[in-house]
Amino acid sequence: MFNLYSLIMHDFTLLSTGAVLCTVGLLVLLFFFREKILRYKCLRFWESNAEDHQNIEAFLKNYGSYAPKRYNYSEVKRMTSCFKNKLGQGGYGSVYKGTLQNGSHVAVKVLNGLKGNGEEFINEVASISRTSHVNVVSLEGFCFEGCKRALIYKFMPNGSLEKFIYEERSDSVRQLGWPILYKVALGIARGLEYLHRGCTTRILHFDIKPHNILLDEDFCPKISDFGLAKLCMKKESIVSMLGARGTIGYIAPEIVCRNLGGVSHKSDVYSYGMMVLEMVGGRKNVDVGVDRTSEIYFPHWLYQRIELDEELQLIGIMNEEEKECARKMVMVSLWCIQTDPSNRPSMSKVVEMLEGKLDSLQMPPKPYLYSPSRSEVDSLEVGSYQCSRSNV
Repeated sequence: MFNLYSLIMHDFTLLSTGAVLCTVGLLVLLFFFREKILRYKCLRFWESNAEDHQNIEAFLKNYGSYAPKRYNYSEVKRMTSCFKNKLGQGGYGSVYKGTLQNGSHVAVKVLNGLKGNGEEFINEVASISRTSHVNVVSLEGFCFEGCKRALIYKFMPNGSLEKFIYEERSDSVRQLGWPILYKVALGIARGLEYLHRGCTTRILHFDIKPHNILLDEDFCPKISDFGLAKLCMKKESIVSMLGARGTIGYIAPEIVCRNLGGVSHKSDVYSYGMMVLEMVGGRKNVDVGVDRTSEIYFPHWLYQRIELDEELQLIGIMNEEEKECARKMVMVSLWCIQTDPSNRPSMSKVVEMLEGKLDSLQMPPKPYLYSPSRSEVDSLEVGSYQCSRSNV
């Protein structure tokens, strides 16, 4: 009996020791592989960072004195008083108010250092450095120091357009009156016309939306955020693109479903039209919080009113001049959101239509106004860009 007990205890001790050794071995292996993975990620990060630095240096060399000023990170901290006054935040990072040594105010967009490989950052610096227009934001400088990246813009006292068109208001008063709304819409159109035709290299923005339109003290609009922009030669009409880019609600159909036509400057025209429709309505074109999309898709409702020559019933219209202004903005927008890119006007034509008389505008063809369901919007928001017959 005693020998049996001793034998059992001996076997138990061996099993316990084996289990402990096995556990220790697994922990050692896990630690080894963890170190390998961390070392690999670290190596990839520094390789990417080194490549970014090479691209930035090449960019500075190519542009010489035309390149924006480069600041080091300590200067960025000093101009923002150690990031004291935060203006906003998004997926890209945060924006802070700052002051340059000459006393002028700036908005400093500090990017998430470990996000991506720096392509969007370099893209934005390269794009805006090619521009000089009253309706395009001016880049005062940038910072690229290790994983610390920042873009420094001229400060816009009135912030972005979105806060003036979506915030709560009364049933009869708008935050921005119709003369200012028209001025903003025309200014954005002129800025896009410049990007498409006025630059040595054509710039396609691909993310036109109220959030990316900044307003100065006189409500003069400035197109901003060129992180998704694409540069191409002026003679090029169709550009190649891997994957969809833009924001749901403003993305042109051909970007999601390539069988509808090639991606070109007409994609910006579509985004512009959708944005102006939200400006005149003071609301989102699609309310993703409601499932009955037939009842909530604003462009459908507007087209029916125009087609039947009925009052648009838009908020804040005080006289016949404002009524004509509103109707003109709606007509132009409905031309811009045509499903077929070839049916959309160029931005030069948009400017011409906005500056012309209402009675000179032809009724636009009825576009295939597609309003996505809530589930489809949710799937698009997480990056699942799919094309089917139901949404073309």
